[in-house]
Amino acid sequence: MSDFEVIYYSRGGNTKRLADAIAGELGVKAVDVKTAALSPDVKIIFLGSGCYGGKPGEDMVKFIQSGKLSGRKVALFGTSMGGIGKEVDEMAAALRQKGANVVGSYFCKGKGLLIFSRGHPNQDEIDGARKFAKEMAS
Repeated sequence: MSDFEVIYYSRGGNTKRLADAIAGELGVKAVDVKTAALSPDVKIIFLGSGCYGGKPGEDMVKFIQSGKLSGRKVALFGTSMGGIGKEVDEMAAALRQKGANVVGSYFCKGKGLLIFSRGHPNQDEIDGARKFAKEMAS
C-alpha cells in the first residue's frame, strides 16, 4: 500500500504526461479516472484533469461527485491551452463541497486543437510537476 494515489483524466495526453511525472516522483503508478478506485489508507490523493470548456473532464467531475472524499487530503493538477487553471479551480470547489482538504495545486499549459500551445507541457512544466509532487509529499 502506498501513501499516494495519482488519478487523472486526459483526452489528448497532456495531463497524463503530468500524472506520469508526478507518479514517477512518488514511486507509484498513475491511474486513469475511468478505472480508479480510492484506497482508504492513502495519505494524499493527486487528482488531475485537462480543461474542457473551462471545466475538468466529465469523468473527473463524476469521480469527485461519487467519491468518498470527506476528510481526505487532495493535491490537484491540470493542463489547459491558456494555462490559467480553471479546471483546477473547478475541481477544488467541488472537492471542498465534498469535505475534502485541498492541500495544493499545480497547472500549466497543454497543447490543444493541434496548433495552440504547441510543445506544452514542456520539460520545464513537467519538471515543475515533479517538484510539486515532492513538495506535497514532504
